[in-house]
Amino acid sequence: MKTENVSRAVLAGGAAAVLAAAALLYVPELAGRTPPPAPGPAERAAEAANAGAQAALPDLVALIGDREKWLRAHPGDEASWAVLGAAYTERGLRRADPADLPRAEAALKRSLAVRPAGRGNLDAELGMAALANARGDWKSAREWGERVRKADPKRWPVYPVLIDAYNGLGDYKAAGKATEKLTELHSGAAVSARSAQLYRNRGWREDAGAAATDAVALAVTDAEKAAALARLGDLAWERGEPAEALAQYGAALGLVPRHGPSLAGRARALAALGRTREAVRDWRSALELLPLPEYFLEAGELHEALDRDEEAQALYERLRTGSWPGAEVVLGLLEADHGDPAAAVRRLRAEWARGHRSVQVADALGWALFRSGEPKEALEFAKRATDEGLRSALFAYHRGEIERALEDYGPARRHLAEAVRTNPSFSPLFAPRAKQAVKALGDPPDELPKDVRADDVRPGDARAGEAVKPEGVVKPDVPKAGGGGGAGAVPGTASGTA
Repeated sequence: MKTENVSRAVLAGGAAAVLAAAALLYVPELAGRTPPPAPGPAERAAEAANAGAQAALPDLVALIGDREKWLRAHPGDEASWAVLGAAYTERGLRRADPADLPRAEAALKRSLAVRPAGRGNLDAELGMAALANARGDWKSAREWGERVRKADPKRWPVYPVLIDAYNGLGDYKAAGKATEKLTELHSGAAVSARSAQLYRNRGWREDAGAAATDAVALAVTDAEKAAALARLGDLAWERGEPAEALAQYGAALGLVPRHGPSLAGRARALAALGRTREAVRDWRSALELLPLPEYFLEAGELHEALDRDEEAQALYERLRTGSWPGAEVVLGLLEADHGDPAAAVRRLRAEWARGHRSVQVADALGWALFRSGEPKEALEFAKRATDEGLRSALFAYHRGEIERALEDYGPARRHLAEAVRTNPSFSPLFAPRAKQAVKALGDPPDELPKDVRADDVRPGDARAGEAVKPEGVVKPDVPKAGGGGGAGAVPGTASGTA
């Protein structure tokens, strides 16, 4: 899903911020050395981190190897253990490799054992916060991050980590305040990216685009610029501009040819433009480089839309059987649309009970409830997802189908049309069904029911001020909840956007 894609890209930036903080203490034996004319990859990674920029992935790998070698000879260096833990977390996120997360935890705990948190080991505490975010444990991330913030409120790298945690918990007011504080304390591409995220979540598309453009201009390394360009591509895609998105992803891949998020973005843009053979190729490449759960779902749904059911089911099965920390929303949507909706409800209710109440969880839980035959309860969660501010074709589609099943035809027409208007190609599998649903509902009636006042009408409903003739209201033939949310077909998640 596109929301998850953007969130993961920004979350990786939070891990990079932690590495930036820890790398200020990087390599005591290098601190007093005159820099060589051509720094090695490990030193380049440290320099990028110290500048608050994203290091190239090969340089990050070199930094990890360098710290591992150093620590074998100097196991009491708590600063280097913190650097190593932060680097493991960032590498795990950027390669979608969960095996790096236990390594990160071991390194960070080793740092805290040498110098406990009570003695001011803020780098290791901040590393633990970033690690919790990487695992989707937003509560723990908030707790670790708040401890660092209280100890040192001017320590800027704590705020990206707190922003990720607050967003995961659905505390958007706190996320906004943390973003404002970050902009007071620091500048650069990472800060502009956070501002773009905030504006996007509030539905301020022009502001989000401007901030994302600033992030491109301020990027220091090729890796950081590629990430910023991919973010611009994501925003263009969400606006329903696949050609513009394609240009941005192409620019990113010109800098970093094996940039997984840009390959995935290019795949969905190519599919929207009807270039499905190229889209399938890019999805294959993206999954080889960055096997994220949302990518498996998106790629599977493209194959299903192309009637390549065997390939689609193989991708869904890989998603079901993989190890995916923090992927409850994706796994829930997989079951809601392509498996067992009741199991999806159980999974997502547990996530909600954990306090993870983001708009993504609200939308997925509402959709799972609808698919399992509970449209009334589903609507309450769908409203929470759509009313926060994020302009999401996926959320609008889900809400519209739920309202259609409840025979709330005016709101259903409005939200389904909004989904198509927001991004006409939001999913190769489900966007056509949204368009069919809009067509099935037809134009708004010219008359208002007796119990509706003219000033109650919202855009897209009956025309205000016209004569009331209840017999003019036409009830379209709509499938009931649990039997399909599309026009005569099983509904699903538009995993290409959010």
